[in-house]
Amino acid sequence: MLEKNRLMIENRDTLHLKVCNIIREAILKGELKPGQRLKQSDLADAMGVSRMPIREALQKLEAEGLIKLEPHKGAVVKSIEVGDIEEIYALRTELEKMAVYQSVEYLTDEDHQQLTSLVEQMEASEDVDDFIRYNIEFHRLLMKRCSWERLNSFISTLWNGLPQQTPHILKGQKETSNVEHRSILNAVLNRDKETAANLVSNHISRTGNMLVKRLKEEEKK
Repeated sequence: MLEKNRLMIENRDTLHLKVCNIIREAILKGELKPGQRLKQSDLADAMGVSRMPIREALQKLEAEGLIKLEPHKGAVVKSIEVGDIEEIYALRTELEKMAVYQSVEYLTDEDHQQLTSLVEQMEASEDVDDFIRYNIEFHRLLMKRCSWERLNSFISTLWNGLPQQTPHILKGQKETSNVEHRSILNAVLNRDKETAANLVSNHISRTGNMLVKRLKEEEKK
């Protein structure tokens, strides 16, 4: 899985995210099995990095629920339950719909400009990691003006529970998402909060259904 996957990058802040993406993808694809121990020294050697970004990546993956850091044992891969994925995406589908509905009419002209720029960057991006970064910011900005603190807190918890890196896992996800993002943007620019909220809901639901299908296929192998 991680055989000599050298990460030639100098930005330390980005490095641990790159490391995290590689390990996460291997877990979600089933290349790293439940119960498998992840040794920091082996991971560092395989990816050509120091132990510091490995340690930071493992901490993030534990927060996402993909691994467990055990005393004297290190990191151990946890089982991914399809039911958990279905629950998380079902909740995201409804809660983010509500947040976007609350937010759209209060988005500023500057917000519109930033959203437009993010959509254009996603459409032009050839690097999956860059696309993911723009995508996360796009979704955050869509909900930026929602004033319901409890709702925002619930959504934040769900985002920590499952990564946003589906373009690494699902074939054609980036291209399909770009079409959907453009439709969402048009609704936002028209201040059509109902359409924007429904489009976001459908976008999340589709992604969740595809991810569940992929995980079930992996279970059969």
